[in-house]
Amino acid sequence: MLTDRVAGALTAMMAGVQIPPFERFYAEHRSEVLRFLRRRVGPDRAEDAFQETFLRALQAYPRLDHAEHLRAWVLTIARHVAIDVARRARPSGELPEDGAEDVRPAYEELAELTDGLSPRERAAIVLRYGYDLGYDQIAAVLASSPEAARQAASSGVRTLRRRMAR
Repeated sequence: MLTDRVAGALTAMMAGVQIPPFERFYAEHRSEVLRFLRRRVGPDRAEDAFQETFLRALQAYPRLDHAEHLRAWVLTIARHVAIDVARRARPSGELPEDGAEDVRPAYEELAELTDGLSPRERAAIVLRYGYDLGYDQIAAVLASSPEAARQAASSGVRTLRRRMAR
């Protein structure tokens, strides 16, 4: 009788450390990983980072020995992916050659096109398409949310399209 109880406890304990199928692991951790990545790399880059995180996890999954700390494991992978994304987003650091001509700033190049837009739409378009900033960065400049920055740029583009269609 005592042996049966010990065997049952051992079986229950071993069930806790068995590695679940990857599909179940993914379903349990996907929303938390996506939230983490949205905070770390911004909403416009989070989807790609999310896919890269789970691709790396899938590749390493068969080599796992136990199911302990799977949440910490996948969040560590996500943190490494976020670092890689940040590194890729850095400027290359190449300086222009001496005597190279200065180019017109983006706001001057787009001035003719964006005249007549609201100040918010104009700023969003210039920052997005002139300076290639992400919506999270534009939101910081405009003191708004990334969604509001995306909406301002989208509204400005629609206005520009209507003008050009005339």
